[in-house]
Amino acid sequence: MSGTLSPLAPKSHPELPALDGVRFATAAAGIKYRGRTDVLLVSLDEGTEVAGVFTTSKCPSAPVDWCRANLGGGRARALMVNSGNANAFTGKKGRETVDASAAYVAAALGVPAGQVFLASTGVIGEPLDPNKFEAVLGDLSARLVATPWIDAARAIMTTDTFPKVVTATVDLGGVPVTINGMAKGAGMIAPDMATMLSFIFTDAPLAAPVLQDLISKGVRQSFNSITVDSDTSTSDTLLLFATGKARGAPRITEAADPRLAAFRAALDGLLTDLAQMVVRDGEGARKFIEVNVTGAVDDASAKRIAFSIANSPLVKTAVAGEDANWGRVVMAVGKAGEPADRDRLAIYFGGIRVAVNGERDPDYSEDAASAAMRKDEIVIRADIGLGEGRATVWTCDLTKEYVAINGDYRS
Repeated sequence: MSGTLSPLAPKSHPELPALDGVRFATAAAGIKYRGRTDVLLVSLDEGTEVAGVFTTSKCPSAPVDWCRANLGGGRARALMVNSGNANAFTGKKGRETVDASAAYVAAALGVPAGQVFLASTGVIGEPLDPNKFEAVLGDLSARLVATPWIDAARAIMTTDTFPKVVTATVDLGGVPVTINGMAKGAGMIAPDMATMLSFIFTDAPLAAPVLQDLISKGVRQSFNSITVDSDTSTSDTLLLFATGKARGAPRITEAADPRLAAFRAALDGLLTDLAQMVVRDGEGARKFIEVNVTGAVDDASAKRIAFSIANSPLVKTAVAGEDANWGRVVMAVGKAGEPADRDRLAIYFGGIRVAVNGERDPDYSEDAASAAMRKDEIVIRADIGLGEGRATVWTCDLTKEYVAINGDYRS
């Protein structure tokens, strides 16, 4: 957890309401950090259903393997999350740690170990001692509460500078239901799946296959559309839990049920808010960047071009230096490996067209472009001029602070 709050942090945090069927507690287990909480235990009432998506990394962490193995059952009774150690690339010891950790949680809460979900975030390659969990689980299980959710979000932070929480209330079959979400992430962000860690809870009575459809589609325009540094974590985990405790709400068992439309829209919005918070907390970030690509041959091509722009260190450092260097955007479009035509390309900074038809815009104003680059939030648009494909990706600038944070990460 960084000591300096990101300048892009929200001015306030919403107060998330208690959610029937969900209680939690946090503890300082001394896994890496001193003087702060680093373990979150969440107890889920019987009948809670679950879905999730995970990292696309070919070197996933032991907790990711554990969750994948248990997700097929569709039921969850507990979630335990730790920060400071990812339990990734830890071999047999890592597998033994998740087995022992789940057993400790199961014993403390009186639930099946196969319905305990685990997530870890932090340093890769360092063995994680499960006895640290055993030492605090008795106390944790005795202190379970329904609020405040901000405490839960703080316990899962690593280099984050602020906790990330969102809530929404939506109509489901004439009954209001609640969605609460939290996330952590600031670096090693290019998930192409989820984010570092994110957990969503609802009291809506939704079957596990419905939850899986919701979350798998919901990440496409949210967590699958962000990047901080182009690096995908070993530990990316996004889990969606539904307790089914909203009284009077209809149980939804089919993803195509029309009564689900408002819930899907609310969930998508919540996921986008959380994903953008991760970018706003990008390590060392001073600028929030929205990259819009239009006119590509199709949406998939547009997204690949957008990521080429958003992941370019040269583009990101130009933004950090408030330099309206549109030549770097040209470079990023050209290297993307997607159909493009130099003489049809147009580039905009903050709504100001700086290049068009293969050359600098004839009405280009350095003063206007520079003024756009001095803002905290910057929109870069590249119109490819070949079709109807479009995509939006969010990223941040690349500063000296990013190098400092990651150069000192293990020390």
